[in-house]
Amino acid sequence: MVKITDVARHAGVSPSTVSYALSGKRPISEETRRRVEDSIRALGYRPHAGARALASSKSNVLALVVPLRAGIHVPVVMEFAVSVVTTARAHDHDVLLLTQEEGEDGLRRVADTALVDALILMDVQLDDPRLPLLRSLERPSVMIGFPAEAEGLTCIDLDFRAAGELCVDHLAALGHRVVGLVGSPPEVYVRGTAFAQRVLQGFTAAADRHRLSSVVHPCEASPAAARAAAERLLREQPALTGVVVHNEPVLEPLIDTFEQLGLRVPGDLSVTAICPREQAESVRVPVTSVALPSTEIGTRAVELLMGKLGGEPVDEATLLPARLTVRASTAPRTA
Repeated sequence: MVKITDVARHAGVSPSTVSYALSGKRPISEETRRRVEDSIRALGYRPHAGARALASSKSNVLALVVPLRAGIHVPVVMEFAVSVVTTARAHDHDVLLLTQEEGEDGLRRVADTALVDALILMDVQLDDPRLPLLRSLERPSVMIGFPAEAEGLTCIDLDFRAAGELCVDHLAALGHRVVGLVGSPPEVYVRGTAFAQRVLQGFTAAADRHRLSSVVHPCEASPAAARAAAERLLREQPALTGVVVHNEPVLEPLIDTFEQLGLRVPGDLSVTAICPREQAESVRVPVTSVALPSTEIGTRAVELLMGKLGGEPVDEATLLPARLTVRASTAPRTA
């Protein structure tokens, strides 16, 4: 491993001069700085992270707070995480992943140390108990999700309310008059998770606007629960011809169940979803959907943090527009 003394010997300067060149704590001549930088490149020297943090008062580490609570769909969460890590590395930052239930005490423990420079928080609730602490922290933060009161915070997310409305608007335009929402697992609604609540708000508002009969059922993330949800929807609404799915694991089991119950998709039943584009395209009947842009959201969340760390003004609210892509799972109502 190349040491700072090796760089100093190669550049013909003292180790303290190399340290000053790295930290900027004392002025050195431009010619000396260039010699040190040339030696660092030639030898492949990388400053020790702890030493770099002590020298600059920065750790070059971001915390990604992703509490893996009940009802969370881990594959989608990991898409966000990979995007955050990849973008952070492009900005010469590492990511500390916190997957436990990090309430106020956990966040304060991390923020009060030199472990991280800034925080990204996921699984945001409408009435999130972490908000007072976030507003008081000196370290910058970005929330992937919008609480009910977002003033003074930096938030980014898909416009989930518009996503719910778009799905219903599309079904209404095809002539469907009775629609259902198969939503996230019940515990997600009990927590008041923001994205699920906003989809529900959008679905209900659009159904009311079009004067549709509508029904909403949360659904556990299992094939058995998908079957039970399908049977209950048809029992409660025998004239059902349109469904919106906001629950990635049950999308394909739901379509299979409806067809086992005698409803062809899209001949008898049109299905829309809010899910990753790749999933919508890979189902046996490609699904009309609003894509979940997890990669874009993760990337832009890091870029917002980089701007805040650099002292630049950033938008407090970034709401990505919902866009519906029509595929084979929807068709005009036939009866």
